[in-house]
Amino acid sequence: MYDPDANASPINSLPPVVVVLALVMGVAELVFQLGAAGLVGGSQAIGWRGAMADLFGFSNNVADWMWTTGNYPPEHLMRFVTYLFVHISFAHALFAVVLLLALGKYVGEQVSAVSVLIIFFGSAITGALAFALFWGRGHALLGGYPAVYGLIGAYSWILIGRYREAGDNILKAFRLIAALMVLQLVYGLVFGGKDWIADIAGFVAGFGICVVLRPENRRGLAEILARTRNR
Repeated sequence: MYDPDANASPINSLPPVVVVLALVMGVAELVFQLGAAGLVGGSQAIGWRGAMADLFGFSNNVADWMWTTGNYPPEHLMRFVTYLFVHISFAHALFAVVLLLALGKYVGEQVSAVSVLIIFFGSAITGALAFALFWGRGHALLGGYPAVYGLIGAYSWILIGRYREAGDNILKAFRLIAALMVLQLVYGLVFGGKDWIADIAGFVAGFGICVVLRPENRRGLAEILARTRNR
């Protein structure tokens, strides 16, 4: 809807929790860019991205070590969420922030700030676990996409309720994830990469968490399951 206040800031319409998450992602990438350009930190700043990836990225080797030894130190457990804020490139970070702002605005207007955080970090943890279990040792995970896909899952669940109320086809709620997964498949075939399993797991987690946090759409879920059984 048109806002008659032409001077209104678009930032003010965003849920504060989404703004904070996007700022953490964006500021981290800005520091990496400034360091790589030699504008801050001196010669050592060129390696900041790699150092932060080693320190905060999710590592399947570290996960395997924890499960094998039974030791779960905080500096390694935090990797299940800190990997979200370290990206492999400027473009990688930019698209994550844009998607976070767009999806976070929609989801954040439908659920509480606490719910947004539960969806965001719950999807991140689920994505990292799936990544470790599926690919095993020798792989690492960086970037906010599993959490963003979790917001897509929540977005899809919210749309199910809206489509059902309007008497529309509730399967249309999955058009966004379907389109993104096609793009992800093409990207993976062309450039390689194994992050897609974390993204899918993040989507499923975000969808499931939103089912629990926003139960009023459950008749829509029953309808989807009934259609699936009838095929």
